Amino acid sequence: AFNKEDQILFKRYSSFSHHQPDLDCAIWFLAFSDSVCVCVCVCVCVCVCSAGLNKTVRQHYLSLAQGAVCLVTYIWIDETGENLKCKTKTLNTEPAGLQDIPEWATAWSTDGRLVEVLLIPVRMFRDPFILDPNKLVLCEVLDSNRVPIGSNQRSQCDKIMEEVKEFQPWFGMEQEYTLFDLDGQLIGWLPRESQETQGFNRVVAGRLYGRNICISHCKACLYAGVKICGTNAEAIPGQWEFQVGPCEGTEIGDHLWVARYILHRVCEDFGVIASLDPKPSGVNSGTSGCHTNFSTKEMRGEGGLKHIEESIQRLSKRHSQHLRVYDPHGGQDNIHRLTGLSSTSHFHEFSTATACRDVSVRIPVHVSQKGCGYLEDRRPASNCDPYAVIRALAETCLLSTTEEDEDGKKEY
Repeated sequence: AFNKEDQILFKRYSSFSHHQPDLDCAIWFLAFSDSVCVCVCVCVCVCVCSAGLNKTVRQHYLSLAQGAVCLVTYIWIDETGENLKCKTKTLNTEPAGLQDIPEWATAWSTDGRLVEVLLIPVRMFRDPFILDPNKLVLCEVLDSNRVPIGSNQRSQCDKIMEEVKEFQPWFGMEQEYTLFDLDGQLIGWLPRESQETQGFNRVVAGRLYGRNICISHCKACLYAGVKICGTNAEAIPGQWEFQVGPCEGTEIGDHLWVARYILHRVCEDFGVIASLDPKPSGVNSGTSGCHTNFSTKEMRGEGGLKHIEESIQRLSKRHSQHLRVYDPHGGQDNIHRLTGLSSTSHFHEFSTATACRDVSVRIPVHVSQKGCGYLEDRRPASNCDPYAVIRALAETCLLSTTEEDEDGKKEY
């Protein structure tokens, strides 16, 4: 149950006006989804220390005028390749675009020592936490020679997307997550309780936990300009999902990473932790994935089912290589997740079917009936790097040759 301060927070997020620039695309995706300055550096995934502070006191400071200056929060993927960090710079005026946001630098741990790396702005959003005119900006990380750092998957992904742009690749990603309290207990469960499922899309008090967080996150994303297009409750208590897309090319990775950042910040306000662990600790039933929907212009057009089936055939020949990039630990996370249970496929076997959820790649029933649309790759883990996932999909489905398609020949 949320206390009075949490309800105040929820009311604040709910009051956001938002602009969704591509409503038609959002509806399409829902159809195929289940769904100067003082700087502070923060590791977003674990920064929940403000949870116990009085949020009503903070509101006084948020309401203070800031003049013509603009606070820009730089966000980047850290050394792990799965967590986020941020720090804030004051600009004299509101930036009209990326060209108005300067590059910055930060410390980076490599081989046991700290080096300085560059933060290169790549996409800008409105800031849903301190509001307009303030901004969030996603950054790529480059070394001092301006070469992409090890965990920077975006740069290579962008090159591949440039090669396949004639195919007009669209992506949508379904991000599952679980909510824990600060003691590591899944919210909604008491130690004496059995692990009962809350049920997909369920609406019932006492069996559904975290809806205020889910709604607040969605509203904050819409305000920011993130292409979030849906949410739903998942199978176990405290487990939720949001969907992002459709986006063309690298854009999906940018929007998903910023949606994750906003999720962690919202959870910080509510005093809980959002876990992207594919097999959450202490949870016997239920797993978390990031199902990825993929289509091309040909797949979406008349007779597109043929092209979908051809792509699935190509994917079947590179099963092991895809699994190695579908979580940040070379497939080790997915070994525990893809067991053939809880609507998952088997890790060591590629499978496909129509209107079936315990397979590697599926064709949704409405796609089969219409004869065109998209495929859904259900293998990516909840903590995957979206840039690595979509790069692998594009290379296998759009750039591979018959000779390259034998499993084991290609590495990403």
